[in-house]
Amino acid sequence: MKNTRRQILLGLAPAAGAVAAPAPNRAAAVRSALFNVRDYGAVGDGTRMNTKAIQDAVDACARAGGGTVLIPAGRYLSSTIVLQSHVMIELASGATLLGSSNLADFPVHVPKRRSYTDVYVDRSLIYAENAENIGICGRGTIDGQGAAYKDRRYMIRPYIIRCIECRGVSVSGVTILNSPMWVQHYLACDDVSIHGISVHSVVNANNDGIDIDCCQRVRISDCEIVSGDDAIVLKATSDRPCRDVTVTNCVLSTRCNALKLGTESNGGFENIAISNCTIYDTRLAGIALEMVDGGRLDRVAISNIAMHNVSAPIFIRLGDRGRPFVTGGPRPPAGSLANVVISNVEAVSSRVTGCAIAGLAGHAMENVTLENIRLVFPGGGTAADARRAVPENADKYPEYAMFGTLPAYAFYCRHVKGLRLRNIVTRFDGAEERPALVCDDVEGLDLADSAFAGAAEGEPAIRFADVRDAFVHGCRTPAAVQTWLQVTGGASGRITVMGNDLQRAAKAVDATAGVPDGAVFQEGNRLKAG
Repeated sequence: MKNTRRQILLGLAPAAGAVAAPAPNRAAAVRSALFNVRDYGAVGDGTRMNTKAIQDAVDACARAGGGTVLIPAGRYLSSTIVLQSHVMIELASGATLLGSSNLADFPVHVPKRRSYTDVYVDRSLIYAENAENIGICGRGTIDGQGAAYKDRRYMIRPYIIRCIECRGVSVSGVTILNSPMWVQHYLACDDVSIHGISVHSVVNANNDGIDIDCCQRVRISDCEIVSGDDAIVLKATSDRPCRDVTVTNCVLSTRCNALKLGTESNGGFENIAISNCTIYDTRLAGIALEMVDGGRLDRVAISNIAMHNVSAPIFIRLGDRGRPFVTGGPRPPAGSLANVVISNVEAVSSRVTGCAIAGLAGHAMENVTLENIRLVFPGGGTAADARRAVPENADKYPEYAMFGTLPAYAFYCRHVKGLRLRNIVTRFDGAEERPALVCDDVEGLDLADSAFAGAAEGEPAIRFADVRDAFVHGCRTPAAVQTWLQVTGGASGRITVMGNDLQRAAKAVDATAGVPDGAVFQEGNRLKAG
């Protein structure tokens, strides 16, 4: 029989006229085997159910020791396909795997690992548990037909892809559309690679683009996502940390948050690096770190992010919802959030709210650094907004707008130890009566080389309330302002203001009644002439 190009590329046969190489060992030949679903009875007409044919191909591939299950061009209607170890599903260009629009077609799969996702879903189009070296690749499409699921309650809408406690998972090249629920969920998996995929899913509720949950050693790169819920979200819905995760070179747009850690945080997050992403047309936060169900967030670095038309560029929250990850389990204590660096961010915000960096009284977040950040806000805040008391909302679901319109148009920072703000530039386009920056109960503040535009009348450009151990240096006033820095609160102290260019401020520092004598030390500032 004439050798096909694919057989040659796979090493199953020599090219015409080529000198035959030594016969490969049987194990290598088996691993490169190709199983075409059409050979098992699949019909790509978009109407006939192909679940058995595709599953038969997967099972045959697994029995042979592994290889590739090929779905050629055509439209293949199916319900749940269970992936097995050493099996790669390849969707050829022009191929579409269609998820059934009938929930009854999907069998229930209850995983052995308990997590809070037990209350969300128990069915999926592609499912794997305790498998290794599995994946999905190709230039084809997976369409979950999620718009057909009109009832938006949990447990009656399947995921498209779900992998649980798997090792060596690869998803690349494919386009994934229209999920009834989360698009893809990876729970307690190790060594996951998601590369070069496109996700477009805005047809139903809970349309997260990618959910990485309690996983370790994960790489996400070069993906394009338009999602109805969070675009790329790391979760810890069990007692296992989400650790050693990188996300890079992605383009994101969402009706919720673009890059998010949380809200489920039971297992915590460690060693997370996110870089080189663009975000546009996002209704909630561009970057959201949300620790509310216990757990520890430690060592998170986010850099080189460009955003446009996002409601809040940055939102960081340490709360205390305290939800256990299993029914009847003990309430987790308040978690921790420490050692976060967010740098090199350019963003244009579309909402008046502002950005909150908010811990809890008695549970401050620690060592948070924001540097090389330029933000533009729409304006619209009033003097009443500037003076309003902000509720703690300890157990409230975390979102950028959970505190209402903030007293600062740019950053409202509360309950933080070790806050570093360096080379931050902010401005607003419309009328604005709030300060750019408010720090409340902040200890160990380093504010350097920054320029915060403030209103010329009324409120200061910056307000400190009960701030301790602060060093403010190398900053400037980009436009005229009545008061540059206002200090309030009887707990304020050890504040040094040195080497700032404040010549556009009518008053450099205003320490209000109740601030202890000597709480503010000033030296070497350039002040307004005369």
